[in-house]
Amino acid sequence: LAGSVPEEERCTVERADASLTYSLFLQRFAFSRPVILRGFTDNSAFRALCTREKLLAAFGALPVRLSTANTYSYRKVDVPFQEYVEQLLKPQDPARLGSDTLYFFGDNNFTEWGSLFQQYVPPPFRIPGTSPAYSFGIAGSGSGVPFHWHGPGYSEVIFGRKRWFLYPPDKTPHFHPNETTLAWLHRTYPTLPPAQRPLECTLRPGEVLYFPDRWWHATLNLDTSVFISTFLG
Repeated sequence: LAGSVPEEERCTVERADASLTYSLFLQRFAFSRPVILRGFTDNSAFRALCTREKLLAAFGALPVRLSTANTYSYRKVDVPFQEYVEQLLKPQDPARLGSDTLYFFGDNNFTEWGSLFQQYVPPPFRIPGTSPAYSFGIAGSGSGVPFHWHGPGYSEVIFGRKRWFLYPPDKTPHFHPNETTLAWLHRTYPTLPPAQRPLECTLRPGEVLYFPDRWWHATLNLDTSVFISTFLG
C-alpha cells in the first residue's frame, strides 16, 4: 500500500459556481446534501502565508497539539511546530493504526496563530443560528481521518489534494474506528456494491466542500496538504 494513494475517476458530489445564491444554497444544500463551491472567495493571500518556509518562520518554535487519526481522537500530544513538520509530517504508514498516527488538525492556538487566521476569507454562506470556528491542519500523503460526524461546516484545500467520502446520517458506513482511511480504501472500499458506495470527490486548491449536519465523512490527503475547515456550531 505504501505510496499508493489513488484519485477516484469520478466525482459524485455536486459542484456549484459563484452564480449560486444564498437562498438557493439554503434550499438545495444547507440541510440536505453536500456541495463543492468554487469561485466564491479568493484566498491567494492566505495561501502565500501557508508555504513551508513562511509557516516555519512564523510559528516554528510554537507548540501545536496533535490528535490521533482515529474516529474518536483519544490521545493528544504537544510538540513544537517545527518538530512536527521536520520529523512527523510523513506519508501514512499503511501498517499503523489510527491510534498510533498523529495528525495536526483542529487544536489551534488562536492567540498565537491569530495573525494567520485573520487573513483567511471564509465561505460566504452561513446556516441560520450558527457561528463559525476555524480548524487549520497540515498532514502527509495518505493520512486522513476515518469516518465520523458532527455539525455542518466547510473544508478548503490550500495546498495539495484531499479526497472525501460522505454518507448521509441515515446510512452508517462500514468501518473500524481505529482503521486509517488509507487502510479502509484498500480493504473495504473495493468490496462495496455500487449502491453502498459513498458520495466522493477530490478537493483541489481553491475548492470548498460544504457538508450538512451529521453527515458521515472520512478524508484522505493524496499529497502533503494544507487545509482549513470552518465549522458552523
